[in-house]
Amino acid sequence: MKMKAKLTDENEGKAGAGNTFRNACQASCQKILAQIKEAKAAVLAESCGVLEVPEQLLKLALNEAEALAWQTLYPQLLFPALAAEKIQAVAGWNQHQQSVRRANPVISF
Repeated sequence: MKMKAKLTDENEGKAGAGNTFRNACQASCQKILAQIKEAKAAVLAESCGVLEVPEQLLKLALNEAEALAWQTLYPQLLFPALAAEKIQAVAGWNQHQQSVRRANPVISF
């Protein structure tokens, strides 16, 4: 019986260490999520104030940047650069669309 008690104590100790590791990982992920969420909100607010782009397009661009960032080892570090790149691409696309619409107005009969 002593052997069984010893194994149970060892397993409980390992489970406690596993819980500690899991809690640390979870806290780290929550911190990264918060950082990205904060950066995303800041970029959206700044972009809405400066660019004449529909907010929904900006949100889609930021979601895409976030998805790309999560595919890296350091998403919180790469997200701002990816977000800026995606926002610039959306702004350029939107500007092009506006110029095409002005150059080719819709003719109704």
